[in-house]
Amino acid sequence: MGSSQLLVVLDRDSPVPLQQQLCDQISGSVRAGRLRPGDPVPPSRELAHQLGVSRTVVTRAYELLRANGVLTSRRGSGTRVSDALPDLPHRDPPARAPLRPEPPLPTDAGSPLWRPWEPAPMHRPDGAYDFRHGTPALASFPVARWRQSVATAVSRADAVALGYGPAEGSPALRAQIAALLRRSRALDVAREHTIVTSGATQAMDILVRLLVNPDDVVVIEDPSHTVLRQIFGYSRAAVVPVPVDEEGLRVGEIEDRVRGHGLDPARVRLVYVTPSHQFPTGFVMSERRRRALLRWAREHAVTVLEDDYHNEFTFAAERLPSLAADPQGADVAYVGSFSKTLFPSLRIGYAVLPPHLVRPFLGIKWITDRLTPTLTQEALAEFIDSGAYARHIARMDRLYRQRRARLLEALYEHFGAGVRVSGAAAGLHVLVTLGGTPGAGEAAIVRAAAARGVRVYPASGYFVTHPPSEPTFLIGYAALPTARISEGVALLAGAAREATAR
Repeated sequence: MGSSQLLVVLDRDSPVPLQQQLCDQISGSVRAGRLRPGDPVPPSRELAHQLGVSRTVVTRAYELLRANGVLTSRRGSGTRVSDALPDLPHRDPPARAPLRPEPPLPTDAGSPLWRPWEPAPMHRPDGAYDFRHGTPALASFPVARWRQSVATAVSRADAVALGYGPAEGSPALRAQIAALLRRSRALDVAREHTIVTSGATQAMDILVRLLVNPDDVVVIEDPSHTVLRQIFGYSRAAVVPVPVDEEGLRVGEIEDRVRGHGLDPARVRLVYVTPSHQFPTGFVMSERRRRALLRWAREHAVTVLEDDYHNEFTFAAERLPSLAADPQGADVAYVGSFSKTLFPSLRIGYAVLPPHLVRPFLGIKWITDRLTPTLTQEALAEFIDSGAYARHIARMDRLYRQRRARLLEALYEHFGAGVRVSGAAAGLHVLVTLGGTPGAGEAAIVRAAAARGVRVYPASGYFVTHPPSEPTFLIGYAALPTARISEGVALLAGAAREATAR
């Protein structure tokens, strides 16, 4: 095993001899757990060279540490930290100036905005009856075809492709994204305004840094995804939730809601919306509301952040184009991702920006991460260009339609007229309200379901102002085969009956 670098800083101006300083630092590293029993320490010659001291200083320090039982030497395996460590005497560290207290980070301390927290995904390989939202059918991903795209990208890679690529992303992938958006979202976008990011989350994070100052206001939908509240909350801006109804964000209420928080509507900088499939209700924003939102944003010089997640999977007869396709003079930043269409660990998303935001956005991206991994982008560009992406989406669309139909049938079969479902028009989950379960709370149903091996996720945490009065769950179906969906819903119905009876 090669020797490790050792972090030692010697103070030449100190009255303490160098070999004693070295002893103290190695003992301190052992005490702090940075060096563990059995870890190698560098050969004396190497460490002397690294520290710029005579080799005698190091050999004497090692001798002292061996005598104290901290180090052991065996022929052939060098000098290592002893397996049987003595109790090391504690030397008090030199007094340091007290650190300035950090401003507290926004956490879920008290603010209703911060209450909910996304449940961790299950890593059970079978995911038996886990109705978690946001997990695509990863078992159906064409791994062999993807491997081919990765191999092609690697074989074509030259020195340029292996270096720092452009922060805006690979030209090939940006061209493919622009073509996809033109076909599927009526968004006629120049490649120059399309930027590749590490997932949609990074795109939103950069836009907030770029547009929002500490005293500004960000308007989000209520209910909404908890991750957003965290991204926007870190900006030290005020986050104001505005309710949605069947037509989408209630644009007419923005100013009253902002004033209700004791804030000035003139400070609104950003309005976040999910118009093609509101999260988590699944409502689609109506044409009338879209026009109202764009008009309001234009008049108040506010940027609209359009998150078009899951747009690829739409089960409604007609699809409305994206807001960014016809912004009517307003600034619309459009954000999308391949996490749900392909697989989450791909970490590739994109932003389509108004021209004046492109350069400042890239400035922040360059500082924060230089670039999204280049070879993966080239592989994805090849995957799309070859037609494999379109075939995969078509296959998933058929699969998700079957699974969604099975879920809705099973819910009506087991819960009857009491069940209400919203969001069936698009996406990979539905919002399900279990009417006719008097007295049963969400938590009781979750517990009873978990005892039967079923995981369901309460939706009330996504709502800030008017949480649902009856037990409501976000039910994802994309990753579950139809047979599992049928069994899972039957078990859930049993759990709801038990919770009601209690």
